[in-house]
Amino acid sequence: MLEFFQNSIDSLNSMHIILKMCNYLSLAFAVAIFLCMIYLKNLRDRLKIKNRIETTYQKKYESDLIEYLYAGDDETENEQQQKIVAYLKKCSENRLKRKIIINTFLKLKNDVSGETADAIQRLYYQTDLIKSATSKLKSKKWAVVAKAIRELTKFEIKETHDEIIQLINHPRKEVRFEIQKYLVQLFRFDGLKFLDIIENDLSEWDQIQLLEILNKFKNVEVPDLNDWLRSKNDSVVSFTLKLVRLHNQFNVVAEIIDLFKHTNEEIRVEAIKLVSHLGIYEAVEILKVDLQERTLEEQIAFFKMMEEMSMPDDVEFVKAYMNHDNFYIRISVMKIMNLITVDDDNTFVINSIAEEYPIETNLIKAS
Repeated sequence: MLEFFQNSIDSLNSMHIILKMCNYLSLAFAVAIFLCMIYLKNLRDRLKIKNRIETTYQKKYESDLIEYLYAGDDETENEQQQKIVAYLKKCSENRLKRKIIINTFLKLKNDVSGETADAIQRLYYQTDLIKSATSKLKSKKWAVVAKAIRELTKFEIKETHDEIIQLINHPRKEVRFEIQKYLVQLFRFDGLKFLDIIENDLSEWDQIQLLEILNKFKNVEVPDLNDWLRSKNDSVVSFTLKLVRLHNQFNVVAEIIDLFKHTNEEIRVEAIKLVSHLGIYEAVEILKVDLQERTLEEQIAFFKMMEEMSMPDDVEFVKAYMNHDNFYIRISVMKIMNLITVDDDNTFVINSIAEEYPIETNLIKAS
């Protein structure tokens, strides 16, 4: 055997340098693969053990929780319930056990409501889980902060409002979004007061998510939106315009008209689109004054709005745009003319320009 190894070494030494490198690399790769296999096997064994531990504890905590819920009346806790609280409180000091307890609470809370849900929330307080979550709000790790806020939202903990609102301008958008969801989910329209102090932009995705949450609440009084329409944060104004449309806020007409002069084109366009939705007829004459000076998108939005807002008195103004360079404006003009053109005796004439523009008119009919 010794002679075999000696011969192998001699043979290796006599090889060309490139062949030596290939042999060394092959050996290195073989060792690396062997070590990886050992590591993966060890990791898999650890995960199996962890999974068995989590499953065992989860069943135990589920049993304790159910026993707690049905062991006494709603007003006072008996000795058995107090023992369960003390046990869960002690277990929550361990990071892994605390995670399992929280998941167990949430699993049942999502399936129940009323007094049972209130009892789970009360147990969340008694086991000091709330203290653990609130302490994480001061963490320098954004993921820890976001997870804590998400947990407080799920357990509907309103008492942490003042601490959380202070983080509304957190540098990480993930944290800011969790805060916004917390405020709106728990405080509904009152939670939107964060719009007064927000410094960062609300993304379109954030706005859609917040609107979806608000849409779940029925018969809720919408607050005064005028201040948010005057916000220096364009994303706040954009979000507020969506609220105006969804909740038909007719008390913001003056602010909508003021937005026709906003520096942001998208906001001006959205404001114009709201004219027909809210029936702001006085805005039509205001927009006519400087329509030619406005951007193409604003002009398109204006004539689209006029398809629903036009009156016989608007005929001469609309006619001037019959041969506009933009196709969409020409289409809107013809739709408007088909609706509002009148004869000298003030009687309506439908499709009065069909013969002059047969192709484009047929397009209208087809649409």
